[in-house]
Amino acid sequence: MPFVVDASLAAAWFLPDEDSPAATSLARRLSEKPGAVPNLFFHEMRNLLVLAWRRNRLSEEMLSYQIDRLGRMPLRDAGGGEAKHIVRLALVHGLTAYDAAYLALAIAERLPLATLDKKLATAAQAEKIPVLGPLGGHDIQ
Repeated sequence: MPFVVDASLAAAWFLPDEDSPAATSLARRLSEKPGAVPNLFFHEMRNLLVLAWRRNRLSEEMLSYQIDRLGRMPLRDAGGGEAKHIVRLALVHGLTAYDAAYLALAIAERLPLATLDKKLATAAQAEKIPVLGPLGGHDIQ
């Protein structure tokens, strides 16, 4: 079954010092069905990688490699989402609009959400969205 991937979980795929067994297991599942992401995901991930380079967590060569790898990941750009729904979710759950976009996508497509963000996981559970990973207790094999 496909699922929505947020940047907190995907960071573990690209930053060696943020390794997570749950993230690795979920990455393997993407070979079966591509994950869904809001279009802001790619900007968030590029920014995360640039910041990692600035903080000497990645070499310039590794930064370039990871940017290329990001473009090859089996992830489907699901667009920007419905603005009013995203804002409502942000207000109701105290989320950033960025995080609310992941939740809105999971709700709209009736998909589980893979995240390592506690606040986002709590909001997803309140909206009856299954959470994959260590914060959700759902099977990730």
